[in-house]
Amino acid sequence: MSSAPNHGAVNVADAGLSRNPVPALSIAGHAKQVFSHVRIENLVAGLSGGVVSTLVLHPLDLVKISYNAIKGYAKENRQTDLSATEHLVSAAGAGMLTLTLTNPIWVTKTRLVLQYNTDPTSKQYKGMIDALVKIYRYEGVSGLYKGYVPGLFGTSHGALQFMAYEELKRDYNKYKKVPSDAKLNALEYITMAALSKIFAVATTYPYQVVRARLQDQHNKYNGVIDVVRRTWRNEGAIGFYKGIIPNVIRVTPACCITFLVYENVSRFLGQNK
Repeated sequence: MSSAPNHGAVNVADAGLSRNPVPALSIAGHAKQVFSHVRIENLVAGLSGGVVSTLVLHPLDLVKISYNAIKGYAKENRQTDLSATEHLVSAAGAGMLTLTLTNPIWVTKTRLVLQYNTDPTSKQYKGMIDALVKIYRYEGVSGLYKGYVPGLFGTSHGALQFMAYEELKRDYNKYKKVPSDAKLNALEYITMAALSKIFAVATTYPYQVVRARLQDQHNKYNGVIDVVRRTWRNEGAIGFYKGIIPNVIRVTPACCITFLVYENVSRFLGQNK
């Protein structure tokens, strides 16, 4: 959802997140600065949006909270809005952090839903905890992180979604001749969230197919290239978009609820600090 590059000391100016010179800091120093931008209103708003959407449709997307922390870090000591590229980089970083924390849960979920046999006595896993324990026992940590590499490509989903969302809001407010951070009404927030989500799903859906097939215990693949080659050979291009319509129908309402609640709770708490 591999080998990791050696980041060493990160220069934010080189990453395109700030135009002001920043002294070299250790990774721990940068992390401390990023998390210092996790404001209480953003945290509560993100949890509120996630709780409401969970009760209605879908689990909380933790990317929103970490994205706003990274975005706040990028905007530190700046008066201008972030560019589309900077939104993209901020959201990609948030997506990578969230993926690292949640990949074992997605592997477990995939294994559980792919237990085809209707005979309960022949099922490999009895539940989430049992699946986690057995995957770790028999496959090690690498088993919990199957699909991590295509998942990293999948961080582009959240990155594209947040970039599109922020750009839509900014351009819409510019069209209305109001400040870029002006409050929108509920329908406008829902429209921006839905359009950005559909755009991101349509752009990045093939990686989800590849990732799910890698995590399927009923089929053996020799890595990402093997999945892509066999899917293309046996099913053609349409094989990479199987299930996209139900997926859009499933995730778009939850996304709209999360963004609507997040924006309103965040603004409410920000005004009442």
